[in-house]
Amino acid sequence: MKGTIANTVAVALGAGLGLLLQKGIPERFKTTIMQGLSLAIFLIGVQMALKTGNVLIVIGSLVSGGLIGEALKLDHILEKLGQWFEKRLATSTGNISKGFVTSSLVYCVGSMAVVGAIQDGLTGNAEVLYAKAMLDGIASVIFSSTLGWGVMLSAVSVFIYQGAITLLANSAGAFMTSAVIAEMTATGGLLIVAIAANMLEVATIKVVNLLPAVFVSILLAFISG
Repeated sequence: MKGTIANTVAVALGAGLGLLLQKGIPERFKTTIMQGLSLAIFLIGVQMALKTGNVLIVIGSLVSGGLIGEALKLDHILEKLGQWFEKRLATSTGNISKGFVTSSLVYCVGSMAVVGAIQDGLTGNAEVLYAKAMLDGIASVIFSSTLGWGVMLSAVSVFIYQGAITLLANSAGAFMTSAVIAEMTATGGLLIVAIAANMLEVATIKVVNLLPAVFVSILLAFISG
C-alpha cells in the first residue's frame, strides 16, 4: 500500500498548492495550460491504446462495458456523488463535481494505476506508483487551479481504487498475464483519449459509463488465452 499512499498524498498536496495559486494564475494561462495537459493526456491514451494485440477484444470490451455502465447509470451515480460533496463543501472557487469526476478518471483509468498497484501488492516494489505520484502531483496543481476543490477529493478515489487492487493482487496475480494487461491497457487508453476529448470540449462522452470496459477486457483477454 505504500505506493498508493504516496500517490494519494501527492494528489492532495498538488491540489492544495493549485488552490493557493488559483487567484494568482491569469485565466488565459490556466486555459492554455489545461489545453496543453489535455493534449498530453490524449497522447498517453493513444500510446496505451496501441498496445493491443487483438482489437476485437477492445471493441467487445467497449461495447459490453458501455452496456453495463448505461444499465447501472454509473455516470449519474458519480455525478450525484460529486454534487453531494459540492453541497456540503459549498465554495465559489470552481465546480467541485466536475473537478472530482474529471481528475478521478484521469488518475484511476490507466495502466500505471493498475500495473503499479499489482506490482506493489505482489512484490512490494512501488516504483511505478512513485513515478505516477509525481505525474499526478503535477497534474493536480494545474487541475485544481482550474477546476477547484473537487480535485483534492479525487485523492480518495485514488486511495480506494489503487488500494483495492493492491490488496487483491496476491490472489489475482496468476490471472494477470502479460496478454491480459496489454488488452486492459489498450482499453483504458481509449478511455483516456475520451477524457482528453471531453477536456478539449471537442466531444461529450460519458466515460464513466464506459469504465466497466476495462474489467470486461480482462475477462475477454483471459478467455481468449
